[in-house]
Amino acid sequence: MADVAPYRRRVGAIRPSHLMFTSGVGALVDLPNFSVLVSGVDEWRFDKLGDNRQNIAEPRLLAAVQRVLKTVKELRPAPWIPGLDTNPNGDASRVGVPVTPFPSWMRCTACNLLAPIETRAFEFRNDNPRKPHEARFFHQCGKGNKQRLVVGARFVLSCGAGHLDDFPYQEFVHRGGVCPKAPKPNLLMEDYGGNIGANVRIVCQRCREDRNIREAMGRRGRDRLPRCRGRHPHLGTFDPQGCDRQPHLLVVGASNLWFAQTLSALAVPEAGTDALDAKVEQHWESLRHVAGLNFLPFMRSMAHLTPEFAKWPDDEEVWAAIERHRAKLDGASAMAEGHPDLLTPEWQVFSGVTLPEPSADFALRRDPDGVPAALKDFYADVVQAERLREVRAMVGFTRLDAPDFEDPELVTRAPLGRSKPTWVPASEVRGEGVFLRVPEEALADWEARVGDSEVMRRHREAYGRFREHRYSDRLPLGFDKYRGWPGPRYYALHTLSHLLIRTIALECGYNSASLSERIYSSTEGDDDPRSGVLIYTAVPDAEGTLGGLVSLGEPGELVRLTRRALSEARHCSSDPLCAERLPRAPEDFLHGAACHVCLFVSETTCERGNRFLDRRLVVPVDDIALALYPEMP
Repeated sequence: MADVAPYRRRVGAIRPSHLMFTSGVGALVDLPNFSVLVSGVDEWRFDKLGDNRQNIAEPRLLAAVQRVLKTVKELRPAPWIPGLDTNPNGDASRVGVPVTPFPSWMRCTACNLLAPIETRAFEFRNDNPRKPHEARFFHQCGKGNKQRLVVGARFVLSCGAGHLDDFPYQEFVHRGGVCPKAPKPNLLMEDYGGNIGANVRIVCQRCREDRNIREAMGRRGRDRLPRCRGRHPHLGTFDPQGCDRQPHLLVVGASNLWFAQTLSALAVPEAGTDALDAKVEQHWESLRHVAGLNFLPFMRSMAHLTPEFAKWPDDEEVWAAIERHRAKLDGASAMAEGHPDLLTPEWQVFSGVTLPEPSADFALRRDPDGVPAALKDFYADVVQAERLREVRAMVGFTRLDAPDFEDPELVTRAPLGRSKPTWVPASEVRGEGVFLRVPEEALADWEARVGDSEVMRRHREAYGRFREHRYSDRLPLGFDKYRGWPGPRYYALHTLSHLLIRTIALECGYNSASLSERIYSSTEGDDDPRSGVLIYTAVPDAEGTLGGLVSLGEPGELVRLTRRALSEARHCSSDPLCAERLPRAPEDFLHGAACHVCLFVSETTCERGNRFLDRRLVVPVDDIALALYPEMP
């Protein structure tokens, strides 16, 4: 596939945000005619970017990434340079995210020949630079040696340590041995379809041995699989000691083949900082190399910084702000290991009495009349976020099991590179949003009322069962099945957020998948009680800044929106089944009165995968005493 080493020919395109959630390092990307695996960061090349290379500046997120990966020094977007549309054969076509075809075993759709790519039984064609989606492998076979389409063989092996490997077709069909008539015989893959699992037969053309792939499926079939070889195909490496995990047979495209482990942060100024400190933090990527006071005149001559610091003509004042920010970052990088807390600074800014000065990345506004009178018992504060910038960074990925939100070390994280990375892939999106704070007094009284209720007891027990069932094959000593229990407060805030998101999607012009949420909640005993919900756009195109969402924070719109959301929550077209739903042993689902009709949203929208939801905890459904809002506004 290479045309000019070490670059590879363009075979498709994805958005930068996809590299964070669906198509990042180690992920399989389905192209129209075959699938590819995104290579590790060692293969990403930035030397051709020249002046186009720009890192993403977000010191708070970088400090959080460094707590997970200590060697990281930069957040980088995917390599890209302009000019692809005007000259598809130019340098721009040779800059991008490197990929490799995977699975490497492929099958001819005409003659069913099954062979790995390296045997050169199949040829590759990608001769139209303006149509990369037409890239394909083909096999010359049949009458007239016609070019027949070749597709990837759809079975792979993976284990919980993040390893991925081709299915061992040769060993499988010969039951662990070799063909007695040829060292590397041709194989056939005959797919008969069927409605109960796969019905695929592997046939050796020399010795005529055959075996159905069903024999490798299920618990019994798992015992017939070979030992995991410890392969990381995105890095091109094998673990020399192998791997002691049991491999699993998966189909290409399986939802548990890749889970991104990401961190995200809003670009908010530190609470209590003045305008100069906020400006230094905003432009830190350009200021980090300023070595002393005598470099400031040169810094002020830079076109993009001249107007930004014109309000502060005193160089010593600017230099002091730079030194303060550098000391803060050094302190952050020396923090103890642990799950980074990225929500506290955001909560402090949104809930602060005085809002920070607007900037190009962050601008908040409060209505001078405060919360509308009709909503005084529902919201303690309403803040309209006219501009937001969210930065996301990928720190690793897992296979088979998704990372645990509260205990990320419970699942083995696969590496991004062969060596310890000095940078990680990142992306940034801009948008707008609305922040709503629930009155602390009302929330605390409600918590005291429902904390010991039968409903909350059953929700908590279901959480413990969920954790036990999910990690039953690798529970460490002293495993706390209730670790990370979010508590009643989170259920109420999260449910309120989903009710508003579903109503907002019908009125603001954004589809629900374009919206995201951030829940600022606390648990019992916390010194800093939190009770906020941020609903915002987080999409990488112009749709994120149309103004339709922030306008719903206006008093009249907010009253109507809240009334509609709470009114529609009282009934669901799936009632009484939905209204009566509560987990009981041995069930381990993490929601109560909630379903796709009334509360569930896109998984890219919800921060907890549609878990911890229950309508009865916000509005009267069966017992009015359980509702945070028993009356309508």
